[in-house]
Amino acid sequence: MSGPVVGLWLFERREFGDVLADVAPWLEGFCEPVGTKGGSDLDFWVRDGSVMGLPASDPTGVGVFFLSEDEEIPADDEDYSAFSRPPVQGLVLGSGCSGPANHRMLGHLALALAERLDALIDFDGVLGYPTPRDETCDEDDLTRARALATSLPGRVAEVSYDTGGGGRWFRHVGDVEFLAAWLRHPGFHLVK
Repeated sequence: MSGPVVGLWLFERREFGDVLADVAPWLEGFCEPVGTKGGSDLDFWVRDGSVMGLPASDPTGVGVFFLSEDEEIPADDEDYSAFSRPPVQGLVLGSGCSGPANHRMLGHLALALAERLDALIDFDGVLGYPTPRDETCDEDDLTRARALATSLPGRVAEVSYDTGGGGRWFRHVGDVEFLAAWLRHPGFHLVK
């Protein structure tokens, strides 16, 4: 079973190899092994989460993580009007497994990398909203999700995009202050 995924939006273009050269040595300080598959994806296991402010604990149940380039960002069908300019590049940060420990570790990895790379975090869906299975929209759930997102400090925006069924849906994109607050919230979880 695959786990949650977040995007990291960059507003200044960097070669992916330069991004890897920047983050790999940092990851090697608390992860193993840090390696690439075919020179494009970086795969790693977190050995010591205390580097990111998590309690030092047994990493049992926490799976492999990966970082890769998102070749879909910027996308023609996404509405970036909430930003002064659209992102010029995207990265994908994900977990190979689901479960609360993986959601929390991925959230802390995303926070640390977003700070390091001066990136926004694309949550790949609507935080606090049950993932729609058939593109149906429950307005009460959506109202609660929006209230949750706007109740947290930091900046969060709704970015709409085309769905496969010809409609529009949106995802939350936030800054590091917003993600830090979401990580402290008792209902924290990523979209899966």
